[in-house]
Amino acid sequence: MRVLTTVEDVRNQVKAWKKEGLTVGLVPTMGYLHEGHASLVQRAKNENDRVVVSVFVNPTQFGPNEDLATYPRDLEHDAELLESLGVDILFHPTPEEMYPGKARTWVTVEDLTTGLCGKTRPTHFRGVCTVVSKLMNIVTPDKAYFGRKDAQQLAVIRQMVKDLNIGIDIVGCPIVREADGLAKSSRNKYLSESERQSALVLSKAVAEGKALVAAGQTCTQTIVDAMVRVIESDPTAKIDYVEAVDALTMAPVTEIKEPVLFAMAVYIGKTRLIDNFGSDEVNDAN
Repeated sequence: MRVLTTVEDVRNQVKAWKKEGLTVGLVPTMGYLHEGHASLVQRAKNENDRVVVSVFVNPTQFGPNEDLATYPRDLEHDAELLESLGVDILFHPTPEEMYPGKARTWVTVEDLTTGLCGKTRPTHFRGVCTVVSKLMNIVTPDKAYFGRKDAQQLAVIRQMVKDLNIGIDIVGCPIVREADGLAKSSRNKYLSESERQSALVLSKAVAEGKALVAAGQTCTQTIVDAMVRVIESDPTAKIDYVEAVDALTMAPVTEIKEPVLFAMAVYIGKTRLIDNFGSDEVNDAN
């Protein structure tokens, strides 16, 4: 595995692969990798001749009062994991390499970014779309891999790729969970032992919602209300949102007809965690 830090070096290597007729998969990450990231890499390995993983804590997707400075980082661990998985390039640029000079160009997706996480993080998706589009332009992969835990992000990136005619297949991969159900997240590191137990209300709320969908409930408010009750059963949990939206457009929906995304963001102490499930996942499972 090569660890590259410059745009030029990555481009030169990918050009050489393309001349050989090799396919390339891209897995964009912010590092502090866990089994969820590993599952993306494994999928990319299975579907491409070469795999590039970026490890870059992107400053433009953090708000002024968010955790950019304290976001967990461990490049040595990340490199060891990626090498063990057979990754070909670890791309680890500096902020100055990714954003040379004063940035004047941003990529913004409208409508899909105003609800859910966009309500309280108004500049977040502008930063996400900008850095992902830059990574796509640098690596020029055939496929790019993202986790479904960040369901709104996945929908936004799919829309961006469609609207800008970017010839890359976007692959959404299932949420990976701990044995007790908690969704894998780099931010789980922030949780104290007691907060770690409290955080289980998110996956319990997912289980409650799935059970109602499986039982035939189609009123989304009934399902959301039941999920809220589960979360509020723990006094340390503070809800940012629990909502039902169209899985493609992120628009609110009141009845399950087309696939519906049930998404939540919940503060456990100072740590903001997200989780979700799709009504189509439940139906597919049945």
